[in-house]
Amino acid sequence: MTTAGAGHAEADRGEKGGIRTALAGLTTRGRSFLAAGVAAAICSYVLGQSDLLRVGLLLAVLPLVCATVLYRTRYRVAGSRRLSPARVPSGSEARVHLRMDNVSRLPTGLLMLQDRVPYVLGPRPRFVLDRMEAGGRREVSYRVRSDLRGRYPLGPLQLRLTDPFGMCELTRSFSTYDTLTVIPRVEPLAPVRLSGEAKGYGDGRQRSLALAGEDDVIPRGYRYGDDLRRVHWRSTARYGELMVRREEQPQRARCTVLLDTRGIAYRGAGPDSAFEWAVAGAASVLVHMLERGFSVRLLTDTGNAVPGEGGDGFAGASQESADAAGLMMDTLAVIDHSDGAGLSRAYDVLRGGNEGLLVAFLGDLDEEQAAVLGRMRQRSPGAVAFVLDSDTWMREPSDVPGPLEGSGERLRMLRESGWTALGVPRDASLDELWRQADRERRGMAAASGGEGP
Repeated sequence: MTTAGAGHAEADRGEKGGIRTALAGLTTRGRSFLAAGVAAAICSYVLGQSDLLRVGLLLAVLPLVCATVLYRTRYRVAGSRRLSPARVPSGSEARVHLRMDNVSRLPTGLLMLQDRVPYVLGPRPRFVLDRMEAGGRREVSYRVRSDLRGRYPLGPLQLRLTDPFGMCELTRSFSTYDTLTVIPRVEPLAPVRLSGEAKGYGDGRQRSLALAGEDDVIPRGYRYGDDLRRVHWRSTARYGELMVRREEQPQRARCTVLLDTRGIAYRGAGPDSAFEWAVAGAASVLVHMLERGFSVRLLTDTGNAVPGEGGDGFAGASQESADAAGLMMDTLAVIDHSDGAGLSRAYDVLRGGNEGLLVAFLGDLDEEQAAVLGRMRQRSPGAVAFVLDSDTWMREPSDVPGPLEGSGERLRMLRESGWTALGVPRDASLDELWRQADRERRGMAAASGGEGP
């Protein structure tokens, strides 16, 4: 939930250009009165009727007076916008709350409020606000919804001022705007053991030893509940407060989600396309693994990693993990096709090893890219691939399946190199594929004499 800074609109614009601005704001009624007044004045001159001249002057002066009074009135109105929420999954609604405050000492007339929104979020909202007393306040709200992920600007607000006779309308714009972020929809996933581990922490995890000798102690302040046998007396005497040894710290299990964004690997566009399914799948896995206690990161075929190069490149714990999750979801909200032709840049990032579980969402693959993925598998203890072959994806669910030699050969190559590889049909459920990948992993482990169910 965010609040836009208050913007101000004033009706007073000074003397320069005042007449031109006022005349430009005349409504159809005001222009009609002005034209009728001028016509009546001309007719009075031609016909020599002085009474008709007085009528013409009255008709012509009325819209001009209304425009001048409206233009010179010192309205000071503050507006603010609040989004609830500011980050919303695709297909869900967000509510926009608008608040107007009359901060001047004069009451306002009839106000028409309009907010600018992109067409994908729905029609442009318009509101009519009745007279606001000095220091008064009005609040209105509207809903926005988008099936397309992205970042959409809201605003600026526009305020239209009118006179009581409807002769003139003047528009004032506020300077502030907000941004609504539409993120991919996240599908809940079953807590399977694709990496052979049950949780993000545990006895089977690697541990970083912080105590290799008396000189390598990294002490920390004593906390309530710490074992007194871990008190390090030398550091306690040095710092003047009770210090304890950090003998070992469990490392969080890691998970890298690889998203293939190559434009040549996907066909079709729109919310039901294969690429959008892959983006939503990557978001679902990222959120699922974070909830299970894993350190995660998002990697694309271009070699770009999120949360970035700081530290080990993975999302940390607690608040840092929440911030990194928001950053990854914001990245997926605006991610688009890349111009790359291969996955070699992503492989260069993974060459360091110790990357943990690797989950990949891939488009069309040729033999060369399948070989690159085979080398990636050697750097990870577990690897799962969801392959969105274009021929399979573009086929309707009711169509009779036919032989797909290309995609079948690529899946076979991935499985031979150690991947748990699954083809993704159109409109498939990620949760069902997620469970199927776990069953296939267990079957492969049982067949090789490794970990069983």
